[in-house]
Amino acid sequence: MSDPLKELYTIGVDYGTESGRAVVVRVRDGQEMASAVTPYPHGVIDHQLPTGEDLPADWALQHPDDYLEVLRKAVPEALKLSGVNAEDVVGIGIDFTACTMLPTTQEGTPLCFLPELKSEKHAFVKLWKHHAAQPHADRINETAARMGEKWLPRYGFKISSEWFFAKALQILEEAPEVYEAADRLIEAADWVVWQLTGVETRNTCTAGYKAMYQDGHFPSREYFAALNPEFADVVSEKMLTELSPLGGKAGTLSAQAAQWTGLKEGIAVAVANVDAHVAVPAATVTEPGQMVAIMGTSTCHMLLGDKLKEVPGMCGVVDGGIIPGLYGYEAGQSGVGDIFGWFVKHAVPASYHEQAQVEHVSVHQILEREAAQQKPGEHGLIALDWLNGNRSNLVDANLSGLILGLTLHTRAPDIYRALIEATAYGTRAIIDNFRQHGVPVTELIIAGGLKKNKMLMQIYADVTELPLSIVTSEQGPALGSAIHAAVAAGLYEDIRAAAKVMGRLEKNVYIPNPENVRVYRELYKEYITLHDHFGRGLNNVMKRLKKLSQTEDSEPTEPEEVAHAAPTLA
Repeated sequence: MSDPLKELYTIGVDYGTESGRAVVVRVRDGQEMASAVTPYPHGVIDHQLPTGEDLPADWALQHPDDYLEVLRKAVPEALKLSGVNAEDVVGIGIDFTACTMLPTTQEGTPLCFLPELKSEKHAFVKLWKHHAAQPHADRINETAARMGEKWLPRYGFKISSEWFFAKALQILEEAPEVYEAADRLIEAADWVVWQLTGVETRNTCTAGYKAMYQDGHFPSREYFAALNPEFADVVSEKMLTELSPLGGKAGTLSAQAAQWTGLKEGIAVAVANVDAHVAVPAATVTEPGQMVAIMGTSTCHMLLGDKLKEVPGMCGVVDGGIIPGLYGYEAGQSGVGDIFGWFVKHAVPASYHEQAQVEHVSVHQILEREAAQQKPGEHGLIALDWLNGNRSNLVDANLSGLILGLTLHTRAPDIYRALIEATAYGTRAIIDNFRQHGVPVTELIIAGGLKKNKMLMQIYADVTELPLSIVTSEQGPALGSAIHAAVAAGLYEDIRAAAKVMGRLEKNVYIPNPENVRVYRELYKEYITLHDHFGRGLNNVMKRLKKLSQTEDSEPTEPEEVAHAAPTLA
């Protein structure tokens, strides 16, 4: 990198589940100058619409104006805190949770902005963890298997209810008037870039991983017609079919977006990306074998490979989906930090909350401190990490959580540690699945907010039996977006070159403890026994309980249909 670039900067904006964060990054070395976070005013809409209408079970929506609020507040605040002159910012990039999608008009106006649709739930953004499209996902899978669709193995033989076409089909069949009004069905990531540039683009990452785009095309018209005749032309009528490459320039910052952000009109805007995928170059990872786990409310596991392999239960594999020239593999857990948050909010005694207030720390820190004093297996518990369903390897949103071994002596720190261990076992299951199907995993790299929990990190090293390296950036995805912005601005030749200079990684921070490894091997066997018993159709009690709990109009999935479709690890 030459000296003339030393005072140039890019901005990365990471759109998460609860908030959006912006970071100002120096291009010549990846130094983060400042960051700012803007919580979404509407948060996750999962009980009632802003207009008061109740939502059924398994719904998770958002309000698109919250995303613009991040541009109006977080970006100018980060710029102000950094002390950087806006004239020295040459590009901006964004990433997003996915699949997070919304219906819009031809001009890009979200349908929920229209007065006649502001009380219609299907007019809003469907967040990644919207699981109410499970019956539609089941039909997508069954129809693809029956028709012998060649793209199905690229998604572990099973499309998730979280993905794009399951949500689109749900709109068509439950709210045909909304589907008819939608000139565009679009990823929120691409919608925000549209608002930044005034130009509609569609990125290859979300299309490949979330919308079944493989080998240069979406599934056929005949396939979509088999799902529903009215769905036959969903691609040609509702979607932009020309895709933009990662690291590409989507356009330039419009006058309106410059006013929102305080940035200079005309700077480069990078093609959108997915939060997990864009964090890979932020970890300096550009070669096969290194798995990057982006750990927050959920966990995404990103892995590069030089060979195409079919791995049952993975989220997907896309040629060049993360780094050009390599296959990008994705798996994930749909509940991790969310599980710990649920436990603290709903199941921890008041005395722990009171102690946290006295010490001016979080309840999580109090629980971590006590749980860290235990040896593996000491609490006598084992749990299944499915409180938000299973994304990989079972790909089943109708599964639920379990804690086994409770006694009258069980305390809150015991359960807290058991839940953390359960998520570590879930990651180990994903790693084993990749290895068993010919995709090597040699190192585990952690990004995201949960890396701050030292007990959790050591447990993950002990359970996976891998050294843990840490992305030193507190904003891994945002840094990755800033890296992509530098490429889009023409300051680096490609993503590899930019990642080498701007990425930030601390190697082998946590090393497996041999004594702990020995105990966790035994506990992991018990986890897999429970995993297969409740997750592969031997006992569908979780699904029967969920069916009983749902209202008549929520159309629960029949347990037997899901169980028969579950792929196997071996």
